[in-house]
Amino acid sequence: MAAAGDGPWLDDAAGRLVRPFTVSNGRTKPTVALDLMSQVRATGSTPLGYLGPEHAQALDLCRAPVPVAEVAAHLRLPAAVTKVLLADLVDCGALTTKPPEFQHNPTDRVLLEAVLDGLRRQL
Repeated sequence: MAAAGDGPWLDDAAGRLVRPFTVSNGRTKPTVALDLMSQVRATGSTPLGYLGPEHAQALDLCRAPVPVAEVAAHLRLPAAVTKVLLADLVDCGALTTKPPEFQHNPTDRVLLEAVLDGLRRQL
């Protein structure tokens, strides 16, 4: 039985009824370089051709600029699958994308300490 608001793709007892990589037809590489913090936004153009229900849900979520990671969370799909779906929408002109507004250094000690502090507060 589907949970309220989850649609036919989720089942309370069984979980996701369609495997995530089935949604992207087994593709794991997006055609557009997308970072988890990349912003995506709907252009207002109607995509040509058939798009699956996840494409339509993603497009609906992107009416305002939203990061890729947030779209993945709302769709309850792995980031890799979400990037493929979003790249499909960029390729057909339904979405635009821009890189994150900040460029971070993944080895920045201050950033790593802030992440560690946040994780400790969650435990």
